[in-house]
Amino acid sequence: QVQLVESGGRLVQPGGSLRLSCAASGITFGAYATCWFRQTPGKEREFVAARRWATGAVYYEDSVKGRFSISRDTTGNTAYLQMNSLKPEDTAVYYCAAGRPITSTITTQRGYNFWGQGTQVTVSS
Repeated sequence: QVQLVESGGRLVQPGGSLRLSCAASGITFGAYATCWFRQTPGKEREFVAARRWATGAVYYEDSVKGRFSISRDTTGNTAYLQMNSLKPEDTAVYYCAAGRPITSTITTQRGYNFWGQGTQVTVSS
């Protein structure tokens, strides 16, 4: 059984940094693409970042480019989203997911089969 568990979300001040973790069991991230999405109340879940570990290809939503980065540990079982220079508009529930999307779906929810339960990030002074 595949399980993804996010952690690391908390309250942080604007301009601060946070690292979210996504621990996988039942799969190894290296065989999949990993992505992060986020969602605020009343809005659609939106793409944040994705990476194909086999090729190194990485994708970022425009508003997070240069501030966020997606990585994983050497075991391949934990993925990370490093978030720097956080802004209030980054406040959301963040979800990690894994799958084998084709290029046209790598930034969409339908590209991913396995999802975590989400972790709340709040950016506020």
